[in-house]
Formats: sequence, structure tokens, C-alpha cells
Amino acid sequence: MIVKNSSMKISCVYLVLLMLCCFSVSNKSLYARAQFDSSDVEEEPKKVSKEQEMCNGIFLTYDFSSKEKLYPHLKNASAQPWSFMSTASIVNMGLYEVKAWKMFIGFQHGESIVSIDGASIVDVEGPPYKVGKNGTTIVGATKVDLKTAVDTAGDYEQMQVIINFKGTLFGGKQLSKPMPKTIKLQNDGFKCPAATKKGEQHMQLCCTRDPKAKVKDPRGKFMPRTYGDLTFTYDVLQAFSSKYLAQVTIDNNHPLSRLDRWNLTWEWQRNEFINNMRGAHTHKKDPAECIYGPQGKAFKDFDFTNVQSCAKKPIISDLPSEKIKDEKIGNLPFCCTNGTLLPKSMNETKSKAIFQLDVMKLPPQTEDKVDITPPSNWKITGQLNPTYKCGPPVRVDPSRFPDPNGLDATVRAVASWFVSCNMTTPKPHKAKCCVSFSAYYAQSAVPCPTCACGCEDNLPHCNAKAEPLPLPPNGLLVPFENRTIMAREWWKLKHKNNHAQLPKKLPCPDNCGVTINWHLESDYKSGWAARLTLFNWGNLPFQDWFTAIQTPKGYHGYENVYSFNGTRMSNNDKLRNMIFMQGLPGMNYLIAETNGTHPDKDPKVPGKQQSVISFSKKGIKMINVPKGDGFPTKVFFNGEECALPKTFPKRNGAIRSQIGLLPAFFVALLTFMSMVPLN
Repeated sequence: MIVKNSSMKISCVYLVLLMLCCFSVSNKSLYARAQFDSSDVEEEPKKVSKEQEMCNGIFLTYDFSSKEKLYPHLKNASAQPWSFMSTASIVNMGLYEVKAWKMFIGFQHGESIVSIDGASIVDVEGPPYKVGKNGTTIVGATKVDLKTAVDTAGDYEQMQVIINFKGTLFGGKQLSKPMPKTIKLQNDGFKCPAATKKGEQHMQLCCTRDPKAKVKDPRGKFMPRTYGDLTFTYDVLQAFSSKYLAQVTIDNNHPLSRLDRWNLTWEWQRNEFINNMRGAHTHKKDPAECIYGPQGKAFKDFDFTNVQSCAKKPIISDLPSEKIKDEKIGNLPFCCTNGTLLPKSMNETKSKAIFQLDVMKLPPQTEDKVDITPPSNWKITGQLNPTYKCGPPVRVDPSRFPDPNGLDATVRAVASWFVSCNMTTPKPHKAKCCVSFSAYYAQSAVPCPTCACGCEDNLPHCNAKAEPLPLPPNGLLVPFENRTIMAREWWKLKHKNNHAQLPKKLPCPDNCGVTINWHLESDYKSGWAARLTLFNWGNLPFQDWFTAIQTPKGYHGYENVYSFNGTRMSNNDKLRNMIFMQGLPGMNYLIAETNGTHPDKDPKVPGKQQSVISFSKKGIKMINVPKGDGFPTKVFFNGEECALPKTFPKRNGAIRSQIGLLPAFFVALLTFMSMVPLN
């Protein structure tokens, strides 16, 4: 009986062990199946729309997400503000990588973008970015290139970018969903059809490679460097987990491009901050801005006392010349020139600027040392200089530098980005200099255009839309505020026969710091001459100034400029029929405005430089000097295009050339001897 019980106990034990074994195998099988099912879910292809699946190029979308009524609540529906949220996306469905993508969104409801995530707005200052009703262009912020599915095995993280907008718009009803007019890809070599709408709040299109476009694919890993009137190179020289050392190089490439006392600004994308700098400085150092900002939260034990700037948009300027040998903040090649950048034709060593900055990254202690995002929205201004429109930073092949140890070797940057900027034509009332016309055959001079350089400070005391009143030639020699009596008396004298009424509200001044008078001096059978006078009405002088005139009828007949150094510029796509002039050694300093001899009663005296320019008519057909051929079609001062009058001086029948057939040398001599004092 005892044996029987023992065998039963052993059988029970075996039975329990067998059940445990089966349970274990079953669990392993279930676990394996779960793992298999999980992997199946992860490898399931991303769901896309039919239109996207059929696109063999770049697929763009725009989705209106939501809208909410803002205060104040207005009865005028067209003026009612609304907040809105929307999303745009770009995905590369083609065979070619898109370098430095650019997307245009045709906003049309007075939108103002308050925040944008995943991209940067390049043609509007902000935030808020008032894109208005003409749309705007956005570019990549952290992801600037879109790779292909072939190169990434279908990794949408590298193929696609998603951009989120939050902003304000005006007008519309509660249930309306304001959509942009259009969307399109702006990269060269792509052809985009009209966008199609799907429902009330979705827009899409597929842009494909244009077979007719001659676009060279970059042979290297990065985009090529393109021409720009002014260019920036952002080189990372050293990279660490929490910071990096960057060098900024500014190159002036255009023969008429120039900057004086330049101020550079950009926008950080990840709340980076500038710890210290060499070769330049920021305008504002505020430790509180760092301590109470995201930088203070990320770097809790960091001493922000001597930090250069924690501003999202720092303003950076060149150092004065006395700091050029300073071991701490200077001592860099091409630095410390008081913010002057000259054309290469004038001084090649002054056509470049370099500075370095120690940049702290956020978040600190990143795993990837080269996880670096360059600043975007680059803008540069000067005292009286061209206006530049800059593109987005483009990743290029790393720059090469001579070995700092003097060895016969080159050193490559860790990473490099390139920003290309081009000069723009000033908009009406946005110029920085202007031109007046006068002539030997006319009693009245044509002053600079009204509000040529803006009128905001004068309104409503004057008429911003009225044409300037004619003046006697000597009226151009006094400041505008001293011309009123002269203009009134001249009007009465010249209009007494036709009984024309003097306007009650006189035209506004031109408000320009620099004015240029072009006086037609003479016109004779074999040639003609003009006198160019520069006036500086500002508080700052201009050293190494230059001016350039475009004269289609005078270019080939140009002979000489007698008090300046002048030369014909070579004709190309950017420059046509230009004559370049600059001050001779010792005469290249245009002084600022000064007080008159008796400040209590005499008007202020502008800084002044002038010279006679002679032209020949030999070989030039169909030229009529008084009718307009003797006047320039464009005038530049220090690279800025000046505003021109709309009319030419009117001929007085009894007046003839006061110079007659005198040679140009005597014209210049008489002009020099007869210069009218300004006070």
C-alpha cells in the first residue's frame, strides 16, 4: 500500500511538471507571435492619399485647422480679427533630393503669422510676420533638405517636413475657413501646376522636375555656393556637446555695393546664445535676459554676467579700428574697420569682414556634437547704403583655411552654411538719397521728388502727394526749412502772368540725408558738359565716398571728370552704361552739415563736393541733350540708388548756352572759380 501511494505521488509530480512545461511553451509561442505581430505593425507602410501616391515629384499640402474669434468683437465683419491655426507639409516622392527647399504660400486675408514651427519666413520681418495679402515664402529652419525614399529606405523623417502656423487674420464669418490663394514649390528646376482644393480646408499639388530647365545637380554632398552682391559664410570651426565656435565672413562682391557702420541681425532657431565674441560686438548685453529666459533654465549653474547676448535676434556691429590689435576682442584678419565694406575695385582688403562667436547650444550636452542649426533671417543695414534681400542659409561644402601653424596644409571647417544677398531697388518714398536737375537754359531748378526718403515725421503739415515747387538754382544750396520764403517769392515771380495760385498746403520735403544736383552746364556742336554736386545734409561724414551715374547717351562719349577720379565701368548684366566716380586722394571726405557763419541767422551749411564732367558727341547719333539725353537715367551714392525727378528743367526761349564753344577744361575752371558760397 505504501508502494502504491508512492507511485501515485510520483505520477502527480510528473503530471504537474508536464503541465508547467506546456504552459511555458505556450507562453513562448504567444510571446513570439506578439513580437511578430508588433514588428508587423511597425513595418506597415505609411498611409498616404491617392494623389500623393501617384505623385512622382514633390507633394505639397496646406490644411486649415481651426479659427477663433478675437477681441475686440466688431460690428464691421471685414475688420473682425480671428486667430487661426494651419499646417503645411512637403514630402519628396521623387528620385531627386531637394536642397534648401522653398515654399510659397499665397496668404490673402491680411494674415499675420505669430509663430511658425518647422520653417522660417524670409521676406517679412517679425514676429509677428505681417504677410498681408500678397503671400510669403518659407524655407527650412532645422530641416532644409528633403531626401528621397530611395536614399533613406522610405524614412519619412528625412523625406518630409511639416510646418505649423499660428496667426491672426481679418474678416470672414464664424464658419468660414479662409484658405490661401495658392501654394507652390519655389526651387529651381521644378514645375508646379495650379493647386487643387479638396473640401473647404485642404489644398494640395504635385510639383515635378521641369525637363526644359537647365539645373545642374550638385556633384558634392551639399549645395554649391551661388553669386550674391553680398554673401555671408557661417563656418563652424570647433564643435562640442554643449557649444561650438563659429566664424562669420562677409564678402562684398558687387562693384556698386557698399556698407558703412553695418549692423547685422539674425534669428536663432533653438534659443542659442552668444557667450563671447571677437572681431565684433552686440549692441545689448543684458544678463537678466539670459537668467529669466530658456537659457537660464537649461544652464542652471552658468555665470551669465559677461555673456554677450541672449537675444533671439541679436544686433551685431563691427569694432572700431583702435581694437584691431586687441588680443581679447580683436586681432582677427579683416576685422575692426568701423563697419565699412567697400567694393573690391576701390579697396579689396576692405571688401571683407570677419568675426568669431562662441555659441552655447540648447539643450546642452547633446549627444551629437555636430547637431547644429545655423541662425536664419539674416539682415544687414548701414548708414546710407543699399537695401539687401537675403536668402536662407544653405549647407555647403566645408570651407578650407590655411593651416594656422604656418604649415603647407589646409584645414577644413566642421560644417559651413552660405547666405546670399542681393541689392534691391528702393520702393517709392524709401530711398536714402535723391537727385535734383538744373540747366543753363532754365531759370528754375527741378528739386528732389517730394518725400523721396519718407514723410512720416512731416505729416499732416505738408502735402506728400504734391509735386515739389520750382526753385531758383541757388535755392538748392540751403536746407529745406529755409526754402519756404524763397519758394513763395519765386512762385509769385514766375506765375504772375498766368495767375496760378500757390497751394495752401506746400509739398513735403524730400527728407534725404544726401542730395545730388545734376546741372547741365553746356551744349555745343562737338560735345557737352555737366556739373555734379554732392550735398551731405546729415550729421555724419562720408569717407571714401563714391557715386555712379547711368547715362546711355553719354557713356561712350565720356571724356573726363575734372575734380574726381572717374572711369567707365564694364558693361554686364547688372551694370549698363555706368560711369564710376570717387574723390581724389585728399578729397575723398564728404563732411557733415555744419553751422553757418552766424548760427543765429544763417542757415546750416551742407558738406559739399563737385566736379564738371565732359562728354563728346563723336560717333553718337540722334542725341538731344536738353530734351533728356544730357541727364542720367540712374544715380547711385555709396551703392544706394537715388530717387530721380520725373521732369527735366523747362527751356526759357531767350537763354542760350552760357559756355558756348569753350573747351571742357575752361568749363571746369570757370565752375571751380564761380562756386557759390553756401552761407
